[in-house]
Amino acid sequence: MLHSRLLTYLDEVARLGSMRKAATRLNVASSAINRQILALEAELGTPLFLRLPRKLMPTTAGEIMIRHVRQTLKDMERVQRRIEELKGLRRGEITLAIMSGLAANMVPRIAVDFRRSSPRVKLTLRLLPTGHEIMAAVAAGEADMGLGFDFPRDATFRVLASRVGRLGAVMAPDHPLASRSLLRLSDCADYPLIVAEEGMAIRPYLNDAFAGTSLQIEPTLETNSIEVMRHAAMLDQAITFLTPFDIEWEKRAGRLAYIPVHELRGRVQTLMLIGRDRGVDALTSLLAEQIKIAIAATAVSG
Repeated sequence: MLHSRLLTYLDEVARLGSMRKAATRLNVASSAINRQILALEAELGTPLFLRLPRKLMPTTAGEIMIRHVRQTLKDMERVQRRIEELKGLRRGEITLAIMSGLAANMVPRIAVDFRRSSPRVKLTLRLLPTGHEIMAAVAAGEADMGLGFDFPRDATFRVLASRVGRLGAVMAPDHPLASRSLLRLSDCADYPLIVAEEGMAIRPYLNDAFAGTSLQIEPTLETNSIEVMRHAAMLDQAITFLTPFDIEWEKRAGRLAYIPVHELRGRVQTLMLIGRDRGVDALTSLLAEQIKIAIAATAVSG
């Protein structure tokens, strides 16, 4: 790899057509520039400049080298800017659009961790009810990233992180079934059921699973609120059906238990972090990395 100082020498000599002028601009001895360029030419086995009476002109090999040099210098400037951002030398703002069911679980913990590591960055969390609204916010530049379940594939977006979570039975830790390692829907049917109402992404999975048995869904409560489902599951020996992502905080705090269900083994939701296809800046990449680690840990613990 070429030394960065030599890259600068080559760039200035090509721009000014003179080692003397380049040396004056860079405040170094022209002999130092000449010595390094001669050494590089010897290493490559070809001249990089034509030594004309009044000017240095790049040879064909020199033109190829200069293009490489200038691209490398640009890349280095970009890397340095990103490192400065990551070191917290710059202030910034990040907006993350999220589905409302995530607002009381892993997202607040991620936000706190991010604030501790990047105290000069303002993080805004926007709760949006549907994946389509989240995608629209990211596409319009109203949000830097979006976090939610089962976004449709779209060339406009880049999937920055994803993890699959399997639907299972969720209940209070002292529930009679909470000590089981695996349940069947028939086991759950003897208890009050709190289920997602029609129109929520979870409900079709439940309908399909129950349709494969002789059972019918007879919910005690239907709701479009993940928050209500979580809290209702803590009461009255009720059971609901969610993924580990939906109960990350409650499970960590010992307030809810998650048990796999045989009939739901193929019913999964994919938690996805998306950004615009043209990429994200350094600060947003840092937050994306923290989210990726958090959802990976939740998927494993579930």
